Amino acid sequence: MSTPRIGLVLGAGGARGIAHVPVLEALDDLGLKPAAIAGASIGAIVGAGVAAGLSASDVRERFLAAFGTRTSALAKLWQLRPRRISDLMAADNYGLGKLDPLKVLSVFAGDAIPARFSDLAIPFTAVATDFYGGAEVRFSEGDLPTAVAASIALPGLFRPVVIDGRVMVDGGVMNPVPIDALPDDLDFIIAVDVVSFPEPRDDRALPSGLDTVVGSAQLMMQQIMAEKLRQRPPDILVRSPGGPYHALDFLKSRQILEAAAPMREEVKRRLARQIEAPQARQVLIGR
Repeated sequence: MSTPRIGLVLGAGGARGIAHVPVLEALDDLGLKPAAIAGASIGAIVGAGVAAGLSASDVRERFLAAFGTRTSALAKLWQLRPRRISDLMAADNYGLGKLDPLKVLSVFAGDAIPARFSDLAIPFTAVATDFYGGAEVRFSEGDLPTAVAASIALPGLFRPVVIDGRVMVDGGVMNPVPIDALPDDLDFIIAVDVVSFPEPRDDRALPSGLDTVVGSAQLMMQQIMAEKLRQRPPDILVRSPGGPYHALDFLKSRQILEAAAPMREEVKRRLARQIEAPQARQVLIGR
């Protein structure tokens, strides 16, 4: 039996995107490589790395190296500090939305992201949003880090990225699980949804300003995703487990990986069945 052409979609969701790792591990365990990958936001970072040749264990190690301890995360964040007081006290919300996503990508992903799409071993599409054009934009050629930076440019946290005169923000705004960005000539599609819904913090009666911005985006993304899933349902839809993990909880990387660990064996079982019976569709794994 020939190796199936698998499409892999890695969705937006901030720190919850760390739960992409067990799905990648399931593929590696079975010796399966995607024929094409599409990603939005955190899924674009992970997807670009996998398309470049990173294994699932490489991705896991990089997450833990960056966020496994507060010390390692703070050391990297220190590299992103404003160089001038004027940058910190900028007129637009006193620095909110001033982080440069391209620099963030360089500091946290480093050499995992090659310079060009043409350097990738697997075809890859990154999804971003044209802010003023009100449209989804797909990148599959040219400058790879800039395209991924545009895909992760979450409004309110990161500065928008200008590409060819168009102002780009986070791809999850328009297409949080970009199934329709994959080519048509695939045997089956695995889509990983890590968006979830806003979760209350135990120590707060009300969400913070940033939690409100991110949570509102989550609610909108859920509605968009539901419609996208109706238009092109994947063969296997993986949803990360629920839990008190917020979009910016990167310091909880170990806990997120532990909570998502059961997905690895379940995805392997579903994949084996899918290969044996490719006519089966819409297998849901997770919440």
